[in-house]
Amino acid sequence: MTWLRALRQTARSGLRVQRGRPEPLPALRAAGGVAVVIGLSLWLWSPAVAASSAFGAFAAGVATFQRSWRPRPVLALWTGAALAVSTFLGYLAAPHLALFVVLLALWAFGAGMAWSLGPTTGTVAALTVAVMLVVVTLPTTVLGALHHAALVAAGGLAQAALIVLFPVRRWGRQRDALADAFAAEADFARRLRQDPLAEFDPEPLMAARNAAVVTAWQARRRPGELHGSRGLAERIRPVLASLADPRVGAAAEGPERDRVRELLAVAAQVLDAVARSIRHGTAVSVPAGAGELLDESRAHAELTGAARRSAAKLMGLLAAAVDRADGSGPADASSTGHLLRPSARELLPLAVRSVRRQVRWDSPVFRHALRLSVVAAAGYLLAAALPLGHGYWAPMASVMVMRPDFTQTYERGVARFAGTVVGVGVGSAVTSLAHPGTYACAALAVLSIWLLYLLLTTGYVVMQVCVGAYVVFLLGMAGTQLEQTVRDRLLLTLLGGVLAMIAYAVFPAWETPLLRDRLAEWVEAACGYAAAVLDGYADPEHRRPRAVRQALLDLRAAGASWDQAVSRADVEPVRHRGLSRTAVRDADAAVSALGRVGLLLEGHLPPKGAPPAPYAAELARALRESTRAAAGAIRDRRAPHWEPVRRALERWPDGSGEERIVRRGAELLVTTLDELAEALRPRSLGRRHPAGGGARGRG
Repeated sequence: MTWLRALRQTARSGLRVQRGRPEPLPALRAAGGVAVVIGLSLWLWSPAVAASSAFGAFAAGVATFQRSWRPRPVLALWTGAALAVSTFLGYLAAPHLALFVVLLALWAFGAGMAWSLGPTTGTVAALTVAVMLVVVTLPTTVLGALHHAALVAAGGLAQAALIVLFPVRRWGRQRDALADAFAAEADFARRLRQDPLAEFDPEPLMAARNAAVVTAWQARRRPGELHGSRGLAERIRPVLASLADPRVGAAAEGPERDRVRELLAVAAQVLDAVARSIRHGTAVSVPAGAGELLDESRAHAELTGAARRSAAKLMGLLAAAVDRADGSGPADASSTGHLLRPSARELLPLAVRSVRRQVRWDSPVFRHALRLSVVAAAGYLLAAALPLGHGYWAPMASVMVMRPDFTQTYERGVARFAGTVVGVGVGSAVTSLAHPGTYACAALAVLSIWLLYLLLTTGYVVMQVCVGAYVVFLLGMAGTQLEQTVRDRLLLTLLGGVLAMIAYAVFPAWETPLLRDRLAEWVEAACGYAAAVLDGYADPEHRRPRAVRQALLDLRAAGASWDQAVSRADVEPVRHRGLSRTAVRDADAAVSALGRVGLLLEGHLPPKGAPPAPYAAELARALRESTRAAAGAIRDRRAPHWEPVRRALERWPDGSGEERIVRRGAELLVTTLDELAEALRPRSLGRRHPAGGGARGRG
């Protein structure tokens, strides 16, 4: 993709308004926190102090809307504390230009490295850089700096207190995540009726697992219907796939296939009912007629062999899911214990290790931190040299739009300038026509913040419209000369966005050259999952469900990384000679099919006490040995070879019953490996930039 086309595409994406899910009550509560801080500051001090101290409540409110499963009050408190430290240090160093620039560069580097801990931490860290730059009132003493830092921290405290005093839908995000997982499986069951090989996007199950990770305090207070249900959701999906797939389940046509379609329709209805129950905290209302078909004896009708066993297992799991949602059933055996988040004491060494792993030249996070550090310092010096007021707006714009990847940085750069123009224009028109007083401007600023929180999920450009109006009303409240300030803000925002874009163009961290590494990691994870499942057939008595589950989680993570890399590489203005578009598409399909084979085999795992399948152990061993060599070949731009796996399959004799099903799955495994090798043969290599794998089934 050329630079012109890449810029045009990112500009369109940045200006796109999305359809979000507004949350009026949480938005009103967060805006109330800002109103409390502004009101108290106006009452006790001055409009200038109110304008600057409101940033703490505003930023803490933004942090509580980030996609994080930690308690909202904790996010607000941590954000307020981080902003207070940033404010205190910034105000101490601000009178000395050289000292402040050095501090700004170091702080911005640390904020960039915070992305190694996740997007929520990275976003909050960027806000701390922004507040260090915002100098509305400049204390001249240490006591004054402490006073202002305390006001900023009070904003976070106010947000946390409001969340505790006025809770809105307790455990709502966790309920939604688990309900979305069951709803996704209901949709999967419906699609399997028409396409027995339909793909499944595991993102809802990944989100549900993240939502299930709780603190020790949360574990004691979690509602009963959120216990154990996720484990049932995980176990239902492979059974659905194995029941529908004609290669290991019911025949492709005939009475068995009709019966399977009927069972899948019932499963979709029951799963939707469970999802509604979990989301709203009500009893499960199973549709009329569906309850009768949950009877295992009726599920067996017209089914034989593997399809019969899959149907019986599915009906049992659906009945257990209904019982768990009603709170009348025991927790799932596979979900004993809690997935506990590390405590504050345990979190620090984990964070240090995460940051240390990113300290390498080819790391996107490390390169982002370097870019952020240089641009923040250079932008501040450049803006200070220009004959414009409030020069901090230029580096602040750069800091807020810069992200570790090309797409988001350029999208946000365009969106920030466009949103600022509209927001400042609307705010200026209101103040020019209505001439509001101090308290009226404060009320308009709070209204703008409420709209921001309400429309936060609709896109960055909408957020910037609200921010632009918010800044105009704050400045009007503080009595600043509006005409000159608005002009300066627009020019400096444009300058900051341009600096951010130039920095990424000069010192990029492209995903395109890393595609083969991402593909190799995905292949390793898919083969590791298949080998873990085969181990369960080789020794059913001592099989380890946790090993299979961990292998599946690794597969999902690797698949998500591959999808993200492909989507980012698709819009990058660089060429890659390692993978053609055709090779990306074919490899994506082959590895997706490889994960599905593991899924089908998992759906038929034998119970403890079943006779072992010794040839499965030999095949698993050959698969692991071949995978190491294949991953190296993929990274070295060579086609992988799977001869040891093929020879192990040839030594596997035909069997009957369950053993025949396992051997059929092994044959499918070898077929998908051959398809992967064919997709990556040298003749498939080309110079064209890869496009699209998209979110697909990832185990």
